[in-house]
Amino acid sequence: MQFKRYLWILLSLLYLDLIFNLFAYNNYLFTSVINIFLFDVINAFIIFILTSIFKDKINKINTYIIYLILWFWYGLHYVFYKVFITPFSIALFRQSDQTLKFAKNIIISILQNSPILILFLIPFLCLICFKKKIKFDKIDTKSVLRYALVMVLCIGAYIGNIFIQDRGVGSTYNLYYETNNISLNIENLGVMGATYLDVKRSIIGFNDKIIDVEKKDTSDDAEYNYENINFDNGNNKIINKFMQNEIGTKKNEYTGMFKGKNLIFIVAESFSEIAVSEEYTPTLYKLVHEGFDFENFYTSNNLSTIGGEFQALTGLYADNEILSSWRGGLAYYPYGMGNLFKQAGYNTYAYHDNDAYYQDRNVYLNRLGFDNYKGCNTGLEKIMDCSIWPKSDTQMINATVDDYINSDVPFMTYYMTVSGHFFYSFRENAIARKNKDLVKDLDYPEDVKGYLATQIELDRAVEILMNKLEEANKLDDTVIVLLADHYPYNLPIKHINMLSSYERDSLIEANSNNLIIYNSKMEKRKIDKVGMSIDVLPTVLNLFGIPFDSRLIMGKDILSDSEGIAIFKDKSWVTNKGTYHASLRKFDADQVDVSTEYVDRINAIVNNRVAISKMIVDNNYYKSVK
Repeated sequence: MQFKRYLWILLSLLYLDLIFNLFAYNNYLFTSVINIFLFDVINAFIIFILTSIFKDKINKINTYIIYLILWFWYGLHYVFYKVFITPFSIALFRQSDQTLKFAKNIIISILQNSPILILFLIPFLCLICFKKKIKFDKIDTKSVLRYALVMVLCIGAYIGNIFIQDRGVGSTYNLYYETNNISLNIENLGVMGATYLDVKRSIIGFNDKIIDVEKKDTSDDAEYNYENINFDNGNNKIINKFMQNEIGTKKNEYTGMFKGKNLIFIVAESFSEIAVSEEYTPTLYKLVHEGFDFENFYTSNNLSTIGGEFQALTGLYADNEILSSWRGGLAYYPYGMGNLFKQAGYNTYAYHDNDAYYQDRNVYLNRLGFDNYKGCNTGLEKIMDCSIWPKSDTQMINATVDDYINSDVPFMTYYMTVSGHFFYSFRENAIARKNKDLVKDLDYPEDVKGYLATQIELDRAVEILMNKLEEANKLDDTVIVLLADHYPYNLPIKHINMLSSYERDSLIEANSNNLIIYNSKMEKRKIDKVGMSIDVLPTVLNLFGIPFDSRLIMGKDILSDSEGIAIFKDKSWVTNKGTYHASLRKFDADQVDVSTEYVDRINAIVNNRVAISKMIVDNNYYKSVK
């Protein structure tokens, strides 16, 4: 009878992992099935022992409590993923203010996903229904030792399973000993296996292994974007070794193309190319197609808005482990956009039409060199309506443009918009409601029309900005850069595809997006090289002729001859040769001559850029070399 109870616990765990993976990821490799099964076998023994060593009444209560905890834990992971399209981790407990800020949205998401949450609750409900048939008797000491011995043998089998598999990137061995990727951990090890690693690494720390990559020959006469940096300073030896082997990017025909011009840099909330059209967003359409037209650009959704903003402003890959340091202004960012432009003689400005203090934006923007940042509650509320949700981008532009537009000194102005924020119902979203008449006759679901209405607001804000610049005779001397923080992930992928010209998946192609780099006097140029958010900063710096060291930024100038790589949250990637799906460890080639060595090399580069980005922040590395 006791074995039947153990079997019941094991089947409950396997059921929870099956439901989670089926509805969250819908991906299964044979190795992940084995990993999850073996880990659940061990967990089932632990739960069985914890619910068998006391008197029957206490054992019953413990069982109820554990089953409720399991329901909560799996439900938390599922709802968090559905709200933010980002896997939950222990480190995100430190970002609880973000959760509280969007508590209403999370409650709505809980209600929307209540059928799945009920599925997670079934083991607990079955426990109640069949409680009279389940024996909760206390087992004797010998039985405890016997079960513990079997559990130890199962642990041995699990460890043996790790070592008998291959050791490549994304393998079980790699996930346990060489890399930390929450998304891959959950997909390949299950929620409980990933939780074990997450808790362990939160307590004792963890550094990803840096993989050796063959260094290319740089003996040509080309001039690189380098600075005079001593990588033998005795500090941070792992990072120094990586930097010494890093190639960086060459100066090129675009170097200094916009030298001395003004810059307006916009990170646009939930902006996507699916909303760009001549009819509804004509200004954005013009800027996309009359400046640099980047045909293979991706805004990788990594940690929602704060992750997208971090990537755009630092050229580093975002990781939830570094958010506390980033938000707290604990690290030094000499290559922060505001700092670099101030050093070049620019006046810098930063604006956000939401709470200025949310996510400590006032702290980290100051650290990046924006020392006159203005948002709601720090002055913006006096000159625009900060009481609605979301706020109006057009109001923000109208309220702030006079701060800098008549300056005799070149200006660098940063905007983080908010009008495009979900939800996209006309009842919940003030901006969607404002522009409802412009989209009401479209044959789409309400959330699609609501989303388009919010992007019309962004389009009109950019139109106002350009008109103001032209009136001040500053348009020709100003460059506009615009990218998204992330795609509109609150829209179901089937609704995104209603606006898309091709079928997109939710992991990679949903992130395909426009990057705007526009000046009214330039000739339009099509760029088909792959790029992503972390590449924007070095691309802009090269265009403005601002000195920087391209080895120290993990993004690379898209206009250089470096290999273009777009990296996604589970270390999947895209290059001009094809797409690699990390969870499936599968490469889909656009060309027939792609070798295994090529895939291994790009996997190593992706691993290293993600790992080094984290190490730079964790170790405050820039302070030791700049």
